[in-house]
This record gives sequence, C-alpha cells and structure tokens, in this order.
Amino acid sequence: MKQTTERPVPRWAYGLAHAIPFMTLPSGLWRLGLVAGSSMGMLDDSGQPAHLHGFGEHLYVVCLTIFAEGVALITFGLVKRWGEVAPAWIPFIGGRRVAPYAAIIPAILGGLSLIAIWTYGFRDVFSDSFIPFGSTGAAVLMITCYAPLQLWGPSVLLLTWAYYRRRRQVSAPAALVSAR
Repeated sequence: MKQTTERPVPRWAYGLAHAIPFMTLPSGLWRLGLVAGSSMGMLDDSGQPAHLHGFGEHLYVVCLTIFAEGVALITFGLVKRWGEVAPAWIPFIGGRRVAPYAAIIPAILGGLSLIAIWTYGFRDVFSDSFIPFGSTGAAVLMITCYAPLQLWGPSVLLLTWAYYRRRRQVSAPAALVSAR
C-alpha cells in the first residue's frame, strides 16, 4: 500500500474504506434485477408479481443504484490524499489543502443519516407489514442483499474518527505556527 497521505492511514481504516462499496453492491444488484424485469419475488397488492412500470421507474432505480455506489466510493476521501488536498482538476480549490472539518462534518452527518435511513428501512423487516413476497426464499434474498447497509453508517463514522485523529495531529502544529 503506497502511502501518500500526510500521516499514515491505519490499516483497518484503509481496509474498511475499501469494504464500504461492497456493502452497497448487493442491494444495487438486487435493484438492477427489478430493472431487468424480474419481480425479485415481490408481490403487488393483488398478490401478483410486482414489476417496475414505465421508463421513469426504471430510470429512478438505476440512478438510485449509481448514486448509492458513488456515495460509497466518496468515503475513499477519508483514507486517500484527495481527502487532504483537493485534486488539481477541481475549479477554484484544486491543489489547495482540504480543511479537516470540511470533510469531517459532512461525513458525520452522512454516517448518522445512513444509520437513520437504514434503521427506519428495516423497522418492519420481521413483521407482517413488510413487503409481501411470493416465497420465504425471495424475502431472505432481499433481506440478505440489504442487510450490509446496516453497517454502512457506522463504518463511515469509524472512518471519520480515524480521519479526524490523523488530520488533527497534522493540523495542530500548523495552527500554532500560523498563530505566532
């Protein structure tokens, strides 16, 4: 692992950052099954296989899947150099140091939001009011594909903590020097 950050990234944080996109991948693949025309075992209100209708629903599911994977990939900024110095190709801020809290605050809010979203999303998973499925196997598949999302928010918070600790150690002496 080539180290290009100002301070070394803990091995566990580097590994966790690389695991996060794989936490979102199963649910994305499950949703793409819907786009491909499968009901994925879900039933509509009349007990028939549920399907997406129209271009808009298909587009929404594809965009949601791409968006979720993109957000998961952004967490690499907490362990890579571009989370400390903005890439040169970004207008106005390219090549400039990223203020630690410019990454820490959105990451904390994002991690807490993910915890809230997936806690709410799983609130009925073991009750009768959960999505109707044609078989237990189909329900187990969906739950298995979505279960890793429960780890996404806490993982972002752990990475944010590691980023804070690493950047705090670098930023503190610089702040003292500029205060003199």
